Amino acid sequence: MTPDEILQGLYDETLVGNGPRVLELTEEGLAQAMEPQTLLFDALIPSLEEVGARFERGDFFVPEMLIAGRAMAGAMERLRPLLAETGVATVGKFLMGTVKGDVHDIGKNLVNIMLEGAGFEVIDLGVQVAPEKFVAEIEKHQPDIVGFSAFLTTTMPMFKANMNALEKAGLRDSVVVMVGGAPVTQEYADAVGADGYAADASATVKRAKALLDERRAKVPA
Repeated sequence: MTPDEILQGLYDETLVGNGPRVLELTEEGLAQAMEPQTLLFDALIPSLEEVGARFERGDFFVPEMLIAGRAMAGAMERLRPLLAETGVATVGKFLMGTVKGDVHDIGKNLVNIMLEGAGFEVIDLGVQVAPEKFVAEIEKHQPDIVGFSAFLTTTMPMFKANMNALEKAGLRDSVVVMVGGAPVTQEYADAVGADGYAADASATVKRAKALLDERRAKVPA
């Protein structure tokens, strides 16, 4: 296969969630001395973005998004150490979790994959994350950004509980806070005092980078 055929294959097979074939093509690309970042930025990430676009149009549903995300995650397991070796700069550290009372993680997991692919170091705390757990992990990892995810309207109030916990621990000013999830809106994010909100995985990456740039621009060199 030519490099172009490998990239097209990676794009197509990620789109349909064919994990084993995605891994095979990843290995073939590496065997041909293709750069890990080329496989990532020219095939895997664009394919996942197309999955998101099809979901928004109603052509794809949650299962399709999930299997595509898993297919890409398998390739990322192989590429992650190589990307680190090639010195691809880490954009920043992003700590993520689904709030207490909520066990939904499909959207969060897709966001994590996109963030990782865009160069973030991602620390995933999983689901049902209590405010005190967020505080402890922020103190431990010192992330640039913290993400609170909620899928249920009944768990959205945990955003405010988490913000209060950060304030009480004296950590609020040390991190950028982003919120997201199916029922979340920009208005709600503003109401709870978050720094940012994004409607989908692709938008999360762009917003996270913009928020970090803004914060770093304010810090004297």
